[in-house]
Amino acid sequence: MLEDDFTYVLRKALLGHALTPATVAPLAGLMEAEVLDFLNGSFSQATARNLAASLGLKAEAFASHDFYQPKDVEVPGIYRLILPFSGDHVNAWALGNADSLVLFDAGNDAADLLRSLQSQCARLPDQAFITHSHRDHVGGIADLRAAGVPLHGPGDCSVSVMHPSECTVCGSLSIRACDLSGHAMPALGYHVDGFPIPVLVTGDALFAGSIGGCPTPARYQLALSRLREVLAPLPDETLLLPGHGLATTLGEERVANPFL
Repeated sequence: MLEDDFTYVLRKALLGHALTPATVAPLAGLMEAEVLDFLNGSFSQATARNLAASLGLKAEAFASHDFYQPKDVEVPGIYRLILPFSGDHVNAWALGNADSLVLFDAGNDAADLLRSLQSQCARLPDQAFITHSHRDHVGGIADLRAAGVPLHGPGDCSVSVMHPSECTVCGSLSIRACDLSGHAMPALGYHVDGFPIPVLVTGDALFAGSIGGCPTPARYQLALSRLREVLAPLPDETLLLPGHGLATTLGEERVANPFL
């Protein structure tokens, strides 16, 4: 399943434009009741198209959102650690090859993280990278540090600070930071080279079919601007590893993500 269904896409876009169901309805040529029905889970392709035109969303992507499911992408050496968080889940990603293992994000609870690492990778990572400081992504930091794992991330995470465009090498893997602020301030994404296809760890900046929620219109516009700049030069086959939900590819998101 997607992390965000169509109702969450609409809520995030409304907040990003400082609109409500009552104020967006006339802009979209709809009755407020139609917008509320949509928000309450009654999907309509026509309503989605009308709303998209008023909210700067990609109309056909939004009209197809209820049916979107990214294809499974299996890449040897890339492990999704699905960790519990407040009755739901959050992702950490372990990426490894013959000579190195790196971890992206640290879950909500250290015990869950360490148990999943042992189960899927049979060891601790050589280095770890944090996308942002929200609690569901930093829960294992202290235990990783205590175990001697070098930690990198944004300046508010109590780790060795990485700045956009800085690069760290771990064995045959190269990890380069990029600015994906918006949902969180600051926030980093990570380009990973060393696999057969390009990889971008997005944290909560981008989900399959959606983006991370932004608390203000200014932050929403920043998030979209950062995504446009980071994603523009990347090829369609780039594998995207989000902080919640399914992995996807940039080519699929360029077609099916209403925000891109």
